[in-house]
Amino acid sequence: MSAESATAVPRPPARSASAPVLTGAQAVVRSLELLGITDVFGLPGGAILPVYDPLMDSTELRHILVRHEQGAGHAAEGYASASGKTGVAIATSGPGATNLVTAIADAYMDSVPIVCITGQVFSNLMGTDAFQEADIVGITMPITKHSFLVKRAEDIPAAIASAFHVAGTGRPGPVLVDITKDAQQAEAPFLWPPKIDLPGYRPVTKAHGKQIQAAAQLLAQAKKPVLYVGGGIIRAHASEELLTLAETTGAPVVTTLMARGAFPDSHAQQLGMPGMHGTVPAVLALQEADLLVALGARFDDRVTGKAALFAPHAQVVHVDIDPAEISKIRNADVPIVGDLKDVLVDLDAAYRAAIADEAPDITEWWSYLDGLRDQFPLGYTQPADGLMSPQYVIQRIGEITGPEGIYASGVGQHQMWAAQFIKYERPNAWLNSGGAGTMGYSVPAAMGAKVAEPHRDVWAIDGDGCFQMTNQELATCAINNIPIKVAIINNSSLGMVRQWQTLFYDGRYSNTDLNTGHGSIRIPDFVKLAEAYGCLAIRVEKEEDVDAAITLALATNDRPVVIDFVVSAEAMVWPMVPQGVSNSYVQYAREHAPAFEQED
Repeated sequence: MSAESATAVPRPPARSASAPVLTGAQAVVRSLELLGITDVFGLPGGAILPVYDPLMDSTELRHILVRHEQGAGHAAEGYASASGKTGVAIATSGPGATNLVTAIADAYMDSVPIVCITGQVFSNLMGTDAFQEADIVGITMPITKHSFLVKRAEDIPAAIASAFHVAGTGRPGPVLVDITKDAQQAEAPFLWPPKIDLPGYRPVTKAHGKQIQAAAQLLAQAKKPVLYVGGGIIRAHASEELLTLAETTGAPVVTTLMARGAFPDSHAQQLGMPGMHGTVPAVLALQEADLLVALGARFDDRVTGKAALFAPHAQVVHVDIDPAEISKIRNADVPIVGDLKDVLVDLDAAYRAAIADEAPDITEWWSYLDGLRDQFPLGYTQPADGLMSPQYVIQRIGEITGPEGIYASGVGQHQMWAAQFIKYERPNAWLNSGGAGTMGYSVPAAMGAKVAEPHRDVWAIDGDGCFQMTNQELATCAINNIPIKVAIINNSSLGMVRQWQTLFYDGRYSNTDLNTGHGSIRIPDFVKLAEAYGCLAIRVEKEEDVDAAITLALATNDRPVVIDFVVSAEAMVWPMVPQGVSNSYVQYAREHAPAFEQED
């Protein structure tokens, strides 16, 4: 939804003599309570200070004081991604609001429902370059579903209610509510529930029946079908419906980086993750398919490689709640706009009817794919420098913690290894910054996930570069009894950038050495840093100590735990399709490149 009408806030019903009179700030707090919000992340400042006064008196809202507003935004994301609820972040005007921008952009790219409430300077000062003034509505217009600017106290309940409606319906995403200080201080009758009036915002949820029938016919005729599953399945809470359709059709399933856990890794039809660092069977299944059924996927460049050469022989059924995504990258032969949860039920029924007389035979297709799985299992080689293998560390975290844990990753090599070597059996277990690729996401996202799901073990799997961007939120965790586990995969470098320098820049390592873990130089010393933040801190440098450290971390629930795993800088993420080439490159590389000659 565009924010072109950002100043047009839905008006509440006419005043009632029985309505309590509240300040705008009290209306913010009361609106959140009535919407069922229980947890918010934020940092006060002058322009939002009126809200923080009644917030102190609320017995229904838990406010978690972060150390940086970006942390509040990512925590709201982690909260939403782990629970399926809408996350909330609060910040003041100017730099407080702009510090939220990275998290808002991240949520927009990954379709995460969050509401960000920001304070704004007095309305009569707007446009004068007042102290801590920033046009946050204008700044965030391209990266929110909608942005509200509220200048009157009586408009606050409708704006807050509308924000949550927009954030959580249709394609989920971030919504901003910017409230001037005079609106927070003024009084007005508090009318609830407010009237939500959003002209033009009518998400399509019910798909067209003829399109469902056409998709079912293509599935019934396909010899090489693939269910290409994106993160939309998880946002739609449609994993059970996906499992039913997959087992009905018998088609292979690939799950993108954002969809890990949407379909169980243990299932015989799971081929793994496609794309730049995908498994050989997943990449070639897409490339050689005659039908792609894209479910909540957006044909991202990291999946398609060179888009013009992607899946050249395949017809495409594309299902998405957002009509703007369909045929944006790849033309859809059968476009279906609708809610995936409902579409999958209808498609399953239509497919069963279409094959009533004869089911398609895809045994030859499966014979080929099973051959690829046998020939090219996902694996890794031990580093030659004698340091620990990062893949081994991450694999053991997953194996010891199990599928009921939550794993929030930073961005880079460790992100890819966590996507590859942890087995995901359920949705909402894997949290990462997929579209924006935001370093610093992991620790605050894990914090938010632990607040949302306190009964689960929550890991932040981070790199030594990412960790240094938001590790201050460990103080938030320690003070607020949020016992996350942090695994720093410390290769003393910006690992993914270094990998590209190795492969494409003749090993010229320009500004990628971080000096955090190898040799006598440790700046910072992560163990000392973690202890200063009130955490249990452990350093592991030998593989024989890995299991004990993980087990101790899982047994420690009275404070956060940080484990500094010192690993090899020589380890690389394989397989790899270089950027900008066809995924058919894999067909050549698997025969000629050492990258595909991996050992378990």
